[in-house]
Amino acid sequence: MRVPPLDLGRSTVGKKALVAASGLLLAGWVALHMAGNLTLLAGPAAADGYAAALRRAPVLLWTARAGLALAALVHVAAAVSLARASRAAQPRRGGGRVDARPAALAARGMRVTGALLLGFVGYHLLHLTAGVLHPRFAPGHVHANVAVGLRSPPVAVLYLGAAALLGLHLFHGLWAASRSLGVRPGAAASRRRPAVAALSAAIAAGFAAIPIAVLMGWLR
Repeated sequence: MRVPPLDLGRSTVGKKALVAASGLLLAGWVALHMAGNLTLLAGPAAADGYAAALRRAPVLLWTARAGLALAALVHVAAAVSLARASRAAQPRRGGGRVDARPAALAARGMRVTGALLLGFVGYHLLHLTAGVLHPRFAPGHVHANVAVGLRSPPVAVLYLGAAALLGLHLFHGLWAASRSLGVRPGAAASRRRPAVAALSAAIAAGFAAIPIAVLMGWLR
């Protein structure tokens, strides 16, 4: 018997599937965003030209932004709902003691890294998209904005920390997504952990390369 979509969205299994599916969409965008960021290492012409090309297709750009915003909203809302359900169930699972099982610890780690990343995304949008927190923001000059904006060591370290958190969040999220969606059994997912770890580390390293390049004087 098929489960109605609304009932599926209210169940724990359904919410986990929503977190996984929306997380995969966001992970795909993160990988593309990282690849776009690497154009900064090729110089102002490449980075500013890439940004200008995106702005020349406003319909596609804003459609993608709306889709990402929706995926992020679903991801956060479903994750928060699962966290609340987990906290509500804890007193019945051991007299109020904290669940120290690996799966529970991983889930709590995902909630912490997710909350920190959400806060960073807000800062990042204000810093390098709106220019609100930028010392010398110039609309359209992506390369210069990044070089100037990350020149402060504390800001660069913040971006490096966010890259590390992103790698950790992706590692657990991508590994758990196939099981949450019922695509692969646990054993198959375990065998793929090295590949997931390598992909997560590569994306984190790609993001970390930009603040490192600024601090080292390679990007200026």
